[in-house]
Amino acid sequence: MTQPSARMAAMGRYHLLLATGARPVQQGWWGNEAVARDKVRRWIGEYGDMPGDRLVLTDEETGEVLAAWPDHG
Repeated sequence: MTQPSARMAAMGRYHLLLATGARPVQQGWWGNEAVARDKVRRWIGEYGDMPGDRLVLTDEETGEVLAAWPDHG
């Protein structure tokens, strides 16, 4: 298992980004995945009506996208 970077340790492993179009609007980092996923749900409720908005939750340790909204899949 790799050691987390100093940045990840200081800011948290789970990164949530809110963007409108290509412009970042808000972001946050959490050390607990459950808390970060709860933030996704809350941010959808708070910011989900912004035109062109997109939320992406990423595990900064693995690079995996854990959640994305809206889901265009």
